[in-house]
Amino acid sequence: MTQERTGVYKVRTNPLTLLGNEIKVGQKAPAFTLPGANNQTQSLESSKGKTRIIAAVVSLDTGVCDRESKRLNDIAKEMPNVEILVVSKDLPFAQARWCGTADAQNIKTASAFRDDSTFATDYGVLVKETRLLARSVFVVDASDVVRHVQYVPDLLEEPNYDALKEAAKKAAGA
Repeated sequence: MTQERTGVYKVRTNPLTLLGNEIKVGQKAPAFTLPGANNQTQSLESSKGKTRIIAAVVSLDTGVCDRESKRLNDIAKEMPNVEILVVSKDLPFAQARWCGTADAQNIKTASAFRDDSTFATDYGVLVKETRLLARSVFVVDASDVVRHVQYVPDLLEEPNYDALKEAAKKAAGA
């Protein structure tokens, strides 16, 4: 049975329910394989040995997610030893279009649109009411251990970039 978490996520004053287990610092990151832009498969395994930032967003075609993903692209330029993956339910073709339009060449994208994908529940980011992903970020070290987690409490807020960068630098040994 899928765990339901209430009181941790909302859009403005409307509470939403997250489905799946809450990821905790120190645990092994759940494995995943997702289709990515330009027919490239993205997985935890394919980036093994690197520090990773995994960001779940609602849709690249929304204002807050657009800003966040562009900011993550800039962070990727600053941190070339860290791989950044942005996951949404957008189709891979839409993700590729967004990357081209936004000139986002430093991040990778992956799509959790398929019903058989367990990424959303494995990372505890599936919104029950919308079936979209809750805004959240995870820093995973080279050994696949989670070193930082932020479930952003409001859909309209962005993550704490300073904390994210600090955790990624620490995980990368910089």
